This record gives sequence, structure tokens and C-alpha cells, in this order.
Amino acid sequence: MKLIDGKQISASIKERLAAQVATFPEKYGRVPHLVVVRVGEDPASVVYVRNKARACEACGIRNTTLVLPEETPEAALLDRIKELNADNSVDGVLVQLPLPRHISEAKVIEAIDRSKDVDGFHPLNVAGLWQKTPHMSPCTPKGIMKLLEAAGVDPKGKRTVVIGRSNIVGLPVAKMLLDANATVTLCHTRTVDLPSITRQAEILVVAAGHAKMVTGDMVSPGCVVIDVGMDRDPETGKLCGDVDFDSVAPKAAAITPVPGGVGPMTIACLMENTVECFLKALPTP
Repeated sequence: MKLIDGKQISASIKERLAAQVATFPEKYGRVPHLVVVRVGEDPASVVYVRNKARACEACGIRNTTLVLPEETPEAALLDRIKELNADNSVDGVLVQLPLPRHISEAKVIEAIDRSKDVDGFHPLNVAGLWQKTPHMSPCTPKGIMKLLEAAGVDPKGKRTVVIGRSNIVGLPVAKMLLDANATVTLCHTRTVDLPSITRQAEILVVAAGHAKMVTGDMVSPGCVVIDVGMDRDPETGKLCGDVDFDSVAPKAAAITPVPGGVGPMTIACLMENTVECFLKALPTP
């Protein structure tokens, strides 16, 4: 079994970006600027936003974190996003999800200027992914593809199963795998006889949001397993993923750990997207 170390791979990406960004003040007069908006005090969001700020610092990217009260009206948040869209000193805008229930995530995602949408969630960026037109790729699916590449796994022709159908991970990673010429089966937690499908997989991507739902009897020997989940083990309270690591790892050819697998790659790809937004916004010579 090979452990696919997302921390190590993401560190190399951030080192490369730091070297690139270090040349920007002389070339362009400033560095990229990412603004992250957090509404409320959701514990997981606090951690995620802090990790994004640390990644910006490591890459030399300017970071501003805006913390708004939980009771912030939807209209007030949309107005703040509009201000950030109009601010030429801001290259990337990210609103941390989940949001309080009184705020529509769909409205917020659509309100962010497509050209500053570092998450790659805007409907036009999603459409660009499916239509193969210019777009910003969503961070987690992009990170998954980089993990497979770093592990020496070529998806071409491989039977691939994706569990999860969200617009954030499941659907876009399925499309990226299709574009890499994999044969993809897209499933979800209610798929009938799911184990019979997962046992056919040469590559298994699990993004279902259910702790330890994939067990060793659901995986065939030699499978490459990408675990996108992040949860708490109900018995021990420790961080775990959607995959029962202890029972699956002995059968897998390669597997991502939780934590330390997909999560670091998501943030590294966010840094890449921020730099990409900055470069695309530069005036044409």
C-alpha cells in the first residue's frame, strides 16, 4: 500500500508559487490579493479560513479575512461581495461555506464575479468545465487529479467509481476523470447494491460525507482510493474520512489519508487559482 501524501505534494506546489509570486512586485507592482469572507463562527470554517490565510502567507499572496456576524442579512453580504467585485486591488473572492440558513448559498456563489471566483463554483465556470471552454477549475477536484498524477496513476481506460454527486466535488471530478479518458460510474449513498459497484473500481473517489461508509469488503485488491471526506469518528472522536482507513488500506494499491490527503491539495489549488485570477486580470500590453 502506498500512502498518497497530500501534505508533501501541496508543499511543493506552494514552494513553486512562492518563487513565482516573489517576482511579481518588480514585474507588476504588487502581489495577488485574496479576500476570504466568513459569516459566523462555525468551528470547521474557522479552521479552514485560518489554514487558507497561512497558505497565502507561505505563497507570498496578500490575504484579507472578513468576519461577519452570524445574523448578517443576505442583502448585506451580497452588497459586500459587490464591493469586492468592483475593487481592482482584489483578485480573488471566496465566501466560506456553509453559510447560515437564512442566506442562500446559490445566490452568494452567483454574486461573486466569475473572474474572481477562485473556488470555481460560479455557474459560468461550472458550464465552462462541462463545455470545455475557458473556466476556473474547482479546487478539490483539481487537487484530486493532481494527487493521482503525483502517485503515477493514469486514469486512461481505468474503471473509476465516484461516490457523491455534489456540484463542488462529485460531478466536477467525474467530468475531469472522463476528460482524462477514464470510464466513470457516478454513484451516491442511495445507490442500490453499492458494494458490487465499488468492487469493480480500479480508482475509487469517495465524497459522500458519511464517516467510514466505505469498508474493506467494498474494495478490490489493487484499487487506488481517494478519500475526500472529513468527519469525526463516532466512537473515538478522532478525525476520519468517508473511508474506513484501517480496513481499506491493506487492500489498496494507494490511498489518501485523512487528514493530510485531499485537504492540503484543495488549499494549494486555491492558491494556484488566486495567482491565475491575478494574471488574467493584468492589462494586455
